[in-house]
Amino acid sequence: MFEAFIVALASVWADSGFSALTSGNVIMIGVGLVLLYMAIGKGFEPLLLSPIAFGCILANIPKNGFEQPGVMSVIMYGIHHEVFPPLIFLGVGAMTDFGPLIANPKTLLLGAAAQIGVFVSLMGAMALGFTVQEASAIGIIGGADGPTAIYLAAKMAPHLLGAIAVAAYSYMSLVPLIQPPVMKLFTTERERKIVMEQLRPVSKFEKVVFPIMCTIIISLLLPPVTALIGMLMLGNLFKEAGCLDRLSDTAQNALMNTVTIMLATGTGLTMSADAFLNYQTILIICLGLVAFAAGTWGGVVFGKIMCMVDGGGKTNPLIGSAGVSAVPMAARVSQIVGQKANPANFLLMHAMGPNVAGVIGTAVAAGTMLAMIGPVAK
Repeated sequence: MFEAFIVALASVWADSGFSALTSGNVIMIGVGLVLLYMAIGKGFEPLLLSPIAFGCILANIPKNGFEQPGVMSVIMYGIHHEVFPPLIFLGVGAMTDFGPLIANPKTLLLGAAAQIGVFVSLMGAMALGFTVQEASAIGIIGGADGPTAIYLAAKMAPHLLGAIAVAAYSYMSLVPLIQPPVMKLFTTERERKIVMEQLRPVSKFEKVVFPIMCTIIISLLLPPVTALIGMLMLGNLFKEAGCLDRLSDTAQNALMNTVTIMLATGTGLTMSADAFLNYQTILIICLGLVAFAAGTWGGVVFGKIMCMVDGGGKTNPLIGSAGVSAVPMAARVSQIVGQKANPANFLLMHAMGPNVAGVIGTAVAAGTMLAMIGPVAK
């Protein structure tokens, strides 16, 4: 009887995850717990970081059976076959007001200038020995756009998808910590105090035509990103048409929340110890920080140039930092830093122009890389 009990106990142990638990799994479960603390305890983008962290813990449970058909395999299919990023863009478009960009079209240049971080990181990655496809996927982290980073990584460097996605979303969540020092370093107190004029009203006709024309022009110019741009603009059309309120509400709430859970959890599921614990991950995280800081710098410096060109009193360079596509976090940071310098400063709507331009700019940068370099052969 006792021997049978021992045999049964040994069988349970052999079938349990404990018997196959490695030091790498333990480390990654610890990483997941730290990310959960950052999300829930510190409030760093909890809606994104919480499911990423939990997915990381799940991915490092040995013998979890996720490779078998089931909900986890469906989630991973959506990650690896670019299903979720366009759906996220649909929700982002429905939640975003393109009016500030339409009212002040020159802020499109600030969004373009912030993409310098993408190309700085791309060149840095190539110098460190990454292939051109891998370097392109790493560089897009500089746009602070998680869905686009996942979309491009799945096409150009699927083996690096976990590290790239985590770096992109981590830096998105750390926007309030990373950007202000860069913004203050490259602007003067006088520049930060500049109060910008109120934006002109934008007509409904302009708001309806803008997403349609953007879709046609950008998709014809860069067909590889038609899915991203098309869904972004379709979501915005739902918002602005005036007769599609039910679709807009679904895209903004039910669909957006559902896909966010799937995308973020799937990102965490890519963080298995064997795929994540290597020197390439460290390099990617470091390059991502360089890319993000360089993107912020590019937007702020171009904002300073615009400030000088318009006579020094119409453009606050701080809005250039919103040229990275972390919507609307980067715009809020511009507002916060501006108000600290001048309590009468209200930069949020002005910063939304380059912020929206950054979303479009990052997608265009991704499309340019796909068109010029091409995806990796699968």
